[in-house]
Amino acid sequence: MPGLTCLPAHAALPPGMESPVVTLTAGLATMAGLAGAYLILRSQRLPRPEEHDLPGSEMGGDARQASADMEEAGLPTPRHGGTRYFLEAAAADRGIEGWINADGTLFWINGAIERATGHSVHEVLAGDFIDLLVYDRDRRYCRDQVALALQSGTVVEFELRLLTKAGTTLWVLARWQPIHDEAGQLLGMRATLSDIQARKEAEYKLLESVAALRRAQALSEHYLRRSNEERSRLSALLDVVRVGILFMDADRRVVYCNRALYDIWDLSAAESFVGVRDVVLQQHVMERVADPDAYQRHVAEVLSCREPSEPFEIAFPDGRIVTDFSRVVPGPDGARSIGRIWVFEDVTEQRKVAGQLMRLAERDPLTNIFNRRRFHEELERMLADGCRHGEDVGLLSIDLDGFKPVNDNFGHQAGDRVLIGLANAVVAVVRRNEMFFRMGGDEFAILVPSGTPTELSELARRVCTCIAALRFDFGTATVGVTASIGIAISSGCGHDGESLIGAADRAMYAAKARGGNGWAFAESDEARLDPPDVAG
Repeated sequence: MPGLTCLPAHAALPPGMESPVVTLTAGLATMAGLAGAYLILRSQRLPRPEEHDLPGSEMGGDARQASADMEEAGLPTPRHGGTRYFLEAAAADRGIEGWINADGTLFWINGAIERATGHSVHEVLAGDFIDLLVYDRDRRYCRDQVALALQSGTVVEFELRLLTKAGTTLWVLARWQPIHDEAGQLLGMRATLSDIQARKEAEYKLLESVAALRRAQALSEHYLRRSNEERSRLSALLDVVRVGILFMDADRRVVYCNRALYDIWDLSAAESFVGVRDVVLQQHVMERVADPDAYQRHVAEVLSCREPSEPFEIAFPDGRIVTDFSRVVPGPDGARSIGRIWVFEDVTEQRKVAGQLMRLAERDPLTNIFNRRRFHEELERMLADGCRHGEDVGLLSIDLDGFKPVNDNFGHQAGDRVLIGLANAVVAVVRRNEMFFRMGGDEFAILVPSGTPTELSELARRVCTCIAALRFDFGTATVGVTASIGIAISSGCGHDGESLIGAADRAMYAAKARGGNGWAFAESDEARLDPPDVAG
């Protein structure tokens, strides 16, 4: 390495110049260089430490030997103005400490080197310490790091192997720390070597474990390769199916999942879940469902039994609905299972179509309120609930007054406007448990569960007031309509649906015969006929 003077004097001479005279001349030149280095270090050595900074008046064996070696080499010693560092480093048992001068030559090292490598201090200082101590494969790297530390003036740390006298290797962490004087001139470099053999052995064992795992994986792949073709055919078949399919083995690890499963659960196509435990897969899907707790309870219930599960609906925050179905997959002998299959189907579009069909079946297309078909369904349900709980069901039969002239004078489109505006207005005054229906034409009805005569009379008043207040502009004319309402209670009609409807209709005609814009109770409730004055 350029700049290291610890190499033999004739190592860089061309062949033919390795004569004794040349060697003697080179030796004299080297001694002159060392003398010059001594004078420079004498002039640039660090200030003498205070008396109390020294470890003591007596130096230990290693410290005395290091001081003697340095004095013999003509270098500054602790007794001649050296730093406290040499005394402490010489006696240290924690690591190897050394000093490399600005030329890259090792001229001092403590006794820890002999305990670590078996080489004495004199042996190390006698020649090129890198060639002697550093493992041959690490030497070039070591020289590069020494040069880097000297050139950059910064601390350099790296790992290398030392070669012991017994021929074994020892891993150490090397730290090269450049030392400068007060003027900033490079004096040399402190070399610290720390034993990391135990850590390296642990790393090797870990690497061996990883290698063993990789060998086991390679062996598994060898056995799986025979079934890859059949698996590929099955995978191609299942990928064209629109339902998501998930196979779990007996240890609850994913064996296979098709492309539709990724699409349904919005999973990343770049991520493979084969070999993943079910709990890990659940962590990916739980955050995508609207009710994670309910779905987790469902999964736990399915896994607790061997019977095929019933279809379960999973709601997603974006409005999608997915159903799942699961069953145990029996083994070839039928005695034990080899896993479980899950089937997921996105039924969002089916539910939308079913909802639209249901809306068409039970909603009036003009006013969007419930129609006659839904009226009869709700009437039977409410009557059954009323009988079971001993409660009455109230029915308001509504017929508009003055609606026919609107159609005759302004056309059917004007009549439709009146019906739509009336329906929106009445929907706003009925309560949550009261259901509003269009029976056909200008006939409407309201069903009230648990309705008392007082509550039904108040509801009729609100509806009459609401309808009478409506005004519709058709060109230069402004028109309005009123309502005649008949009220019937189930207890007075034998809790029969047809009888209740007939009684309400008769009461409605009675209210209309009295001038309209009012209401009347049916049959036996005639005595409770309320006055038709609803304007105030």
